[in-house]
Amino acid sequence: MAVADRHAPRPVVTHELIHAGKVWDLAGDVVDLGDSQVLREYVDHPGAVAVVALDDEDRVLLLAQYRHPVRHELWEPPAGLLDVEGEDPVVAAARELAEEADLVAGSWWRLVEFFTTPGGSSERIVVFLARDLSPVPDADRYARVDEEATMVPEWVPLDDAVDAALGGRLHSPTAVTGVLAAAAARARGWSTLERVQPA
Repeated sequence: MAVADRHAPRPVVTHELIHAGKVWDLAGDVVDLGDSQVLREYVDHPGAVAVVALDDEDRVLLLAQYRHPVRHELWEPPAGLLDVEGEDPVVAAARELAEEADLVAGSWWRLVEFFTTPGGSSERIVVFLARDLSPVPDADRYARVDEEATMVPEWVPLDDAVDAALGGRLHSPTAVTGVLAAAAARARGWSTLERVQPA
Protein backbone atom coordinates (compact mmCIF):
# COMPACT_ATOMS: atom_id res chain seq x y z
CA MET A 1 0.00 0.00 0.00
CA ALA A 2 1.34 3.43 -0.94
CA VAL A 3 1.80 5.82 1.97
CA ALA A 4 -0.29 8.96 1.48
CA ASP A 5 -1.82 11.50 3.81
CA ARG A 6 -5.59 11.77 3.46
CA HIS A 7 -8.14 14.48 4.12
CA ALA A 8 -10.15 13.16 7.09
CA PRO A 9 -11.79 16.00 9.09
CA ARG A 10 -13.45 15.26 12.42
CA PRO A 11 -16.72 16.97 13.46
CA VAL A 12 -16.22 20.42 15.00
CA VAL A 13 -18.64 20.83 17.93
CA THR A 14 -17.81 24.50 18.55
CA HIS A 15 -15.54 27.04 16.87
CA GLU A 16 -14.28 30.17 18.63
CA LEU A 17 -12.34 33.08 17.20
CA ILE A 18 -9.92 33.78 20.05
CA HIS A 19 -8.04 36.57 18.29
CA ALA A 20 -8.52 38.22 14.88
CA GLY A 21 -5.08 39.07 13.54
CA LYS A 22 -3.83 41.21 10.68
CA VAL A 23 -2.57 38.22 8.68
CA TRP A 24 -3.92 35.15 10.50
CA ASP A 25 -6.28 34.38 13.36
CA LEU A 26 -6.07 32.33 16.53
CA ALA A 27 -8.97 29.88 16.73
CA GLY A 28 -10.20 27.30 19.20
CA ASP A 29 -12.22 24.25 18.11
CA VAL A 30 -13.85 21.59 20.24
CA VAL A 31 -13.37 18.49 18.08
CA ASP A 32 -15.29 15.22 18.36
CA LEU A 33 -12.77 12.36 18.07
CA GLY A 34 -15.42 9.68 18.52
CA ASP A 35 -14.54 8.50 22.01
CA SER A 36 -13.79 11.98 23.36
CA GLN A 37 -14.06 15.70 22.65
CA VAL A 38 -10.95 17.83 22.81
CA LEU A 39 -10.15 21.54 22.56
CA ARG A 40 -7.56 22.39 19.93
CA GLU A 41 -6.24 25.95 19.62
CA TYR A 42 -4.41 26.80 16.42
CA VAL A 43 -3.32 29.53 14.03
CA ASP A 44 -5.92 29.76 11.24
CA HIS A 45 -3.68 30.59 8.28
CA PRO A 46 -4.57 31.46 4.64
CA GLY A 47 -1.71 29.37 3.25
CA ALA A 48 1.32 30.38 1.22
CA VAL A 49 3.47 29.67 -1.81
CA ALA A 50 7.23 29.53 -2.34
CA VAL A 51 9.40 29.44 -5.45
CA VAL A 52 12.58 27.46 -5.99
CA ALA A 53 14.01 29.50 -8.86
CA LEU A 54 16.84 27.67 -10.63
CA ASP A 55 19.02 29.35 -13.24
CA ASP A 56 20.82 27.67 -16.14
CA GLU A 57 23.76 26.82 -13.86
CA ASP A 58 21.50 24.98 -11.36
CA ARG A 59 21.85 27.75 -8.81
CA VAL A 60 18.91 28.43 -6.52
CA LEU A 61 17.93 31.95 -5.53
CA LEU A 62 17.79 32.50 -1.77
CA LEU A 63 16.87 35.75 -0.03
CA ALA A 64 18.03 36.78 3.44
CA GLN A 65 14.99 37.99 5.39
CA TYR A 66 14.55 38.88 9.06
CA ARG A 67 11.92 36.73 10.84
CA HIS A 68 11.06 38.30 14.15
CA PRO A 69 9.31 35.37 15.92
CA VAL A 70 12.54 33.33 15.75
CA ARG A 71 14.85 36.40 15.95
CA HIS A 72 16.82 35.19 12.95
CA GLU A 73 17.73 36.37 9.50
CA LEU A 74 16.88 33.33 7.40
CA TRP A 75 17.83 32.36 3.86
CA GLU A 76 14.58 31.62 2.06
CA PRO A 77 13.26 31.24 -1.48
CA PRO A 78 10.83 33.93 -2.70
CA ALA A 79 7.51 33.30 -0.96
CA GLY A 80 4.26 34.89 0.09
CA LEU A 81 0.77 34.48 1.44
CA LEU A 82 -2.25 33.21 -0.47
CA ASP A 83 -4.08 36.36 0.54
CA VAL A 84 -5.80 37.23 -2.75
CA GLU A 85 -9.27 35.65 -2.83
CA GLY A 86 -9.51 32.92 -5.46
CA GLU A 87 -5.96 33.37 -6.78
CA ASP A 88 -4.43 30.21 -8.23
CA PRO A 89 -1.31 29.23 -6.23
CA VAL A 90 0.97 29.26 -9.30
CA VAL A 91 -0.26 32.76 -10.17
CA ALA A 92 0.54 33.83 -6.59
CA ALA A 93 3.98 32.23 -6.94
CA ALA A 94 4.66 34.14 -10.16
CA ARG A 95 3.57 37.37 -8.46
CA GLU A 96 5.87 36.72 -5.48
CA LEU A 97 8.81 35.89 -7.75
CA ALA A 98 8.35 39.20 -9.56
CA GLU A 99 7.80 41.21 -6.36
CA GLU A 100 10.60 39.74 -4.26
CA ALA A 101 13.20 38.81 -6.87
CA ASP A 102 12.43 40.96 -9.93
CA LEU A 103 12.21 37.78 -12.02
CA VAL A 104 9.80 36.20 -14.50
CA ALA A 105 9.89 32.45 -15.19
CA GLY A 106 9.06 30.84 -18.51
CA SER A 107 8.59 27.33 -17.07
CA TRP A 108 6.81 26.21 -13.89
CA TRP A 109 6.33 22.89 -12.06
CA ARG A 110 4.63 21.95 -8.81
CA LEU A 111 7.56 20.75 -6.70
CA VAL A 112 6.22 19.84 -3.24
CA GLU A 113 3.65 20.93 -0.69
CA PHE A 114 3.56 20.61 3.07
CA PHE A 115 1.96 21.74 6.32
CA THR A 116 4.45 23.88 8.25
CA THR A 117 3.33 23.07 11.81
CA PRO A 118 0.27 20.78 11.64
CA GLY A 119 -0.04 20.51 15.41
CA GLY A 120 -0.64 24.23 15.81
CA SER A 121 -1.34 25.88 12.46
CA SER A 122 -3.46 25.26 9.36
CA GLU A 123 -0.74 26.76 7.14
CA ARG A 124 -0.12 24.80 3.95
CA ILE A 125 2.67 25.84 1.58
CA VAL A 126 2.88 24.89 -2.09
CA VAL A 127 6.43 25.09 -3.46
CA PHE A 128 6.97 25.56 -7.18
CA LEU A 129 10.05 25.08 -9.34
CA ALA A 130 10.64 28.00 -11.72
CA ARG A 131 13.11 27.95 -14.63
CA ASP A 132 13.83 29.89 -17.83
CA LEU A 133 14.26 33.06 -15.80
CA SER A 134 14.41 36.62 -17.08
CA PRO A 135 14.39 39.99 -15.30
CA VAL A 136 11.28 42.08 -14.77
CA PRO A 137 11.62 45.31 -16.80
CA ASP A 138 12.79 48.21 -14.63
CA ALA A 139 9.56 50.15 -15.19
CA ASP A 140 7.46 47.25 -13.86
CA ARG A 141 9.47 46.48 -10.74
CA TYR A 142 7.70 46.28 -7.39
CA ALA A 143 8.62 48.75 -4.63
CA ARG A 144 9.48 46.57 -1.64
CA VAL A 145 8.75 47.78 1.92
CA ASP A 146 9.35 46.69 5.55
CA GLU A 147 11.47 43.52 5.88
CA GLU A 148 11.26 42.91 2.12
CA ALA A 149 13.07 46.20 1.43
CA THR A 150 16.27 44.87 3.04
CA MET A 151 16.26 41.35 1.56
CA VAL A 152 19.64 40.29 0.21
CA PRO A 153 19.60 37.93 -2.81
CA GLU A 154 22.17 35.18 -3.28
CA TRP A 155 22.46 32.61 -6.06
CA VAL A 156 23.61 29.36 -4.45
CA PRO A 157 24.58 26.16 -6.30
CA LEU A 158 21.83 23.64 -5.60
CA ASP A 159 24.32 21.11 -4.21
CA ASP A 160 25.69 23.73 -1.81
CA ALA A 161 22.14 24.58 -0.70
CA VAL A 162 21.48 20.89 -0.05
CA ASP A 163 24.68 20.71 2.03
CA ALA A 164 23.55 23.78 3.99
CA ALA A 165 20.14 22.21 4.66
CA LEU A 166 21.60 18.86 5.76
CA GLY A 167 24.33 20.60 7.75
CA GLY A 168 21.82 22.58 9.82
CA ARG A 169 22.80 25.94 8.34
CA LEU A 170 19.38 26.55 6.77
CA HIS A 171 16.29 26.60 9.01
CA SER A 172 13.49 28.07 6.91
CA PRO A 173 11.03 25.25 6.13
CA THR A 174 10.54 26.48 2.56
CA ALA A 175 14.31 26.56 1.97
CA VAL A 176 15.00 23.15 3.52
CA THR A 177 12.01 21.42 1.93
CA GLY A 178 12.38 23.23 -1.39
CA VAL A 179 16.07 22.59 -2.01
CA LEU A 180 15.86 18.95 -0.89
CA ALA A 181 12.81 18.38 -3.10
CA ALA A 182 14.54 20.05 -6.04
CA ALA A 183 17.63 17.87 -5.58
CA ALA A 184 15.49 14.73 -5.35
CA ALA A 185 13.53 15.73 -8.48
CA ARG A 186 16.75 16.46 -10.36
CA ALA A 187 18.10 13.02 -9.40
CA ARG A 188 14.99 11.55 -11.07
CA GLY A 189 15.54 13.61 -14.21
CA TRP A 190 12.67 15.96 -13.25
CA SER A 191 10.29 13.20 -14.41
CA THR A 192 8.16 13.23 -11.24
CA LEU A 193 7.07 16.86 -11.49
CA GLU A 194 3.72 18.24 -12.67
CA ARG A 195 4.03 21.05 -15.23
CA VAL A 196 1.87 24.09 -14.46
CA GLN A 197 1.58 27.56 -15.95
CA PRO A 198 0.30 30.86 -14.54
CA ALA A 199 -2.85 31.90 -16.40
